[in-house]
Amino acid sequence: MGKPKRERSLPENEAMAVARNLRVSPQKLNVVAGLIRGKKVDNALADLEFSRKRIAQDVRKCVMSAVANAENNHGLDVNDLVVSEAYVGKNLVMKRWQARGRGRASGIMKPFSQITVGVRQPDEEEAEKKKPVKKAKPAAKKPAAKKSGGKPAAKSDKPAKAAAKAEKAEQPDEPKKPKAGKAAKETE
Repeated sequence: MGKPKRERSLPENEAMAVARNLRVSPQKLNVVAGLIRGKKVDNALADLEFSRKRIAQDVRKCVMSAVANAENNHGLDVNDLVVSEAYVGKNLVMKRWQARGRGRASGIMKPFSQITVGVRQPDEEEAEKKKPVKKAKPAAKKPAAKKSGGKPAAKSDKPAKAAAKAEKAEQPDEPKKPKAGKAAKETE
């Protein structure tokens, strides 16, 4: 008689995969994990495939592993999966040293990290809620008339400023008067 089977900690519509001992700092790995959070699996894999980050290929393997777990172990539909969570954790740190001046040494930390990717098949109710609904655009407001108050003009005065600039450009340039002071005396 062996141990009893461990109960599943995830809901029936979720699957998970963990990639450990990735040779990158958790901070850098979290940037890549942020690219895929909340996206459909197809889009997440495409983003990782064409990402310029070195570690993106290892994250892609982990997402593919989570999808395989969902399909083979839990019978979920691959086309509907969404990356529900992608979180990063610390792992071991290799400590090395580098020689410095005056016989000293300075430490170099070479961190490792791990990523956990969870995929979920949304329920029919959730899928309906997520579908984009086109909203009617509100009617455009007419710009308010200029007030003669001492306050500066708002953004709505841009066309008026452009018209004033055009009128100024049409007027012939007047010859500039010499400045009074040292500069004027030197030019004479």
